[in-house]
Amino acid sequence: MRKRELTVDRHMVKTDLAPAAIGPYSQGVIAGNTLYCSGQIPIDPKTGHMVTGSIEEETERVLLNLEGVLTAAGMSLGNVVSCRVYMTDINDYAQINEIYGRFFGANAPAREAVQVCALPRDAQVEISAVAVK
Repeated sequence: MRKRELTVDRHMVKTDLAPAAIGPYSQGVIAGNTLYCSGQIPIDPKTGHMVTGSIEEETERVLLNLEGVLTAAGMSLGNVVSCRVYMTDINDYAQINEIYGRFFGANAPAREAVQVCALPRDAQVEISAVAVK
């Protein structure tokens, strides 16, 4: 198999503030002044174990993981311009929204939120983001 050649100047983000990648991807990629954060699921980066319990607990861990990637890239939630929220049960939308709102406040980024059949490691929620410095 031929490896893909890079045609864009980019920098990979790797941090202990978020779970290590569990596949062939980067926690985040910086291209120019834009950071593309891979989807985060509720894995505690200190233990490597899934946070299980309520959808609120999972959502909080996911957003803390996302913050970790942003911090490693010299950014914060204030730099986020777009998020994608994946959930396994659309009935959890209100609870996810409440926690999401606590993290982003009144200046929330653009967002899409969709229900999916399943997520890695049986997570109930996954969030990815794009941030600009």
